Amino acid sequence: MSSTSTTPFAQPQIMKATFADIERIESMIRAAFTKYIERIGKPPAPLLLSYSEIIQTHEVYVLQDKNTIQGSIILEADDESNTLEVGSLVVDPTAQGRGYGRILVEFAEERARTQGRRALTLYTNVKMWENLGLYRKLGFVEVGRRVQDGYERVFFEKDISNN
Repeated sequence: MSSTSTTPFAQPQIMKATFADIERIESMIRAAFTKYIERIGKPPAPLLLSYSEIIQTHEVYVLQDKNTIQGSIILEADDESNTLEVGSLVVDPTAQGRGYGRILVEFAEERARTQGRRALTLYTNVKMWENLGLYRKLGFVEVGRRVQDGYERVFFEKDISNN
């Protein structure tokens, strides 16, 4: 029996992103977030970020499956609140629905636990309503809404202290 990507043994791998991954991360961001420009009335924040800077200042990871990067997550520690913030979570639109988002969030939870954080936090634009249900399904609780950096955002938190 050959070991191919269709065998049950082939598992997605999460690795620290490198500068060589930036082009793929930016490609996924464009593919996933461009559709929201008309709905929001301007480019969503992830489209405006400099990923070459972020990779130097944040924890950036990629999820690879079938020899292709299918998703990415950016993490940033918040020492004041003792949380780990998901700065951006993206799964290539052609790979959505395969559980990659859940895998990346579970990875972030494990990173937060390893760092002794009490919770995982994130936010999304109020007009990206698909994300609201997704984050609730993943165990996040809405903790607030406010305008930040010119965007209407919904803030979520997931307590990981008892998990």
